[in-house]
Amino acid sequence: MTESAPLTIIGGGLAGALLATLLAKKGWQVDVYERRGDPRVEGYAGGRSINLALAERGLHALKLAGLDDAVLKQAVMMRGRFVHPLAGTPHLQRYGRDDSEVIWSISRGELNITLLDAAERAGARLHFGMGLDAVDFEHRTATFDTSEGKRDLPFHTLIGADGAGSSLRQALQAFRPCEERTEWLDHGYKELEIPPTTDGGFRIEANALHIWPRGHYMCIALPNDERTFTVTLFMPLEGEPPSFATIRGSGEALEFFRRDFPDTLELIPDLAEDYARNPVGKLATLHYQHWHLDERAVLIGDAAHAMVPFHGQGMNCAFEDCIALANHLSHDRDLAEAYAAFEAERKPNAAAIQQMALENYIEMRDKVDDTAFLLQRELELRLQERHPGRFVPHYTMVTFMRIPYAVALARSDIQREILVDATRGLETLAEVNWPEVDAAVMARLEPLSG
Repeated sequence: MTESAPLTIIGGGLAGALLATLLAKKGWQVDVYERRGDPRVEGYAGGRSINLALAERGLHALKLAGLDDAVLKQAVMMRGRFVHPLAGTPHLQRYGRDDSEVIWSISRGELNITLLDAAERAGARLHFGMGLDAVDFEHRTATFDTSEGKRDLPFHTLIGADGAGSSLRQALQAFRPCEERTEWLDHGYKELEIPPTTDGGFRIEANALHIWPRGHYMCIALPNDERTFTVTLFMPLEGEPPSFATIRGSGEALEFFRRDFPDTLELIPDLAEDYARNPVGKLATLHYQHWHLDERAVLIGDAAHAMVPFHGQGMNCAFEDCIALANHLSHDRDLAEAYAAFEAERKPNAAAIQQMALENYIEMRDKVDDTAFLLQRELELRLQERHPGRFVPHYTMVTFMRIPYAVALARSDIQREILVDATRGLETLAEVNWPEVDAAVMARLEPLSG
C-alpha cells in the first residue's frame, strides 16, 4: 500500500510537517508542497504570529514523532494566568494543581523549522515555492504556481494542511460544492512586544500567560525564549470605543493604554510604533460539511476547522488530527475508508473545541477578575479534591488530558451548572451546602476514564 499510493501533502506548516514526519516514519512515500520559500533558508515569513500554547495533546503528538525534547528546549513554561486587573493587585491563577499541569509558550516559526527538519530526516520530500492553484480531480492532476510559471503534477491523493484559507478546500468546493460557513468574530487583534530588560532578562513574570481583562476587550502577553513577550490586544473591530475603528493612530493608542492598561506603558517602550506598524488581524471559526472526497482528498487542521485562538488549542487539535489520520491510514484497508473514519472521529471533536474556544474568550476578557467566577473556580478545585476522577475541571480535561473534546464539552456543561447552582448568592465556600453539591456530582457525573 505504501508503495502504490504516495501521499501528497499541501502545506508545509505545522500540521503538514508533523503529518509528513509521522507518515514517513511509517514507510509512506510523502511529498510536501508549500507555497512559501524554505524558512530554514529564507527566514520564517508566517502570517499569524500569535504565540502558540503547547498542551498535552500536542505534546503527545510530538512525542510520537520523537520531537518533544527538542521542542521543549525552545519553549517557556506557563503555569497559569497572571491577571492584571485595572484596580487591584495582579495575581496568578494556576491552570492546574501544581507544576505537573502547565502549558508551554512557543514561537510558531521556530516550531515550524524544527518540524520541517524532522520531516526531511524521516524521508519526506519537501517542495517550496509551489502554491496549489487548481486541481483536476477527474484526471488527478494538481496545478502549482511556481517562480517559473504554472506546473502540472499527477497525484494519487491530496491531504490539505494548508490552513484556514486552504487552496485545496477551495478546489474541493469548486468540484463538489457543499456547505462552507465562516463565522467571523466581530473582534480583531493587534500585536505588540515587551522587549527584554537591559541585562537580557524578562520584564515581568516569565512562567505565566499574562492577561489584562477589561470586559469586552483585553490584552494578553506570552513569553518567548529570547526573553521577550508577544503582546496581543483583542478588541472590537467596530462600534463604541474602544474599538480598532475608534482608535485611529498612535497618539490615541497611547492615551487608550494610559487609561486602560497603565502598567504596560513602561513594559512596551515601542508601543506607538508597534501599534502604527502592525496590522489588525481578523478571527473566524470555519465550519465545512465534508472533509474528504472519497480516496482523492482530505482536509486536516485549520483547512477543515479553523477556530479562534482563545483556548490555545488550534495547534493541539491539528496535531491530534495528524495522529488520527496516520492511525487510520495504517489500519484501514483503503484511503477512502481511512478518510471517512478520520472525519467521523474528528469532526464532532473539532466542533466541540471550536465552541469552547469562543466561550473561553468571554472567560478571559470578562470573568477572570469577577468575584462570582473566582468563587466557582475555588469550588471547582475543592470538588476535584472531594471527587477525584469524577469532577475534573474543564481546563484540565481540555489541556492536560487527551479525552475527546466532545466529552470534555458535555461534562463541562454539567459541571458549570453544578458550580453556578452551588454558589448562587454566596460569598465564600463556607456557605456551600456540601451534602447537596456532593449529591449533584454523584448523580450527574460518571467517573471519567482516559
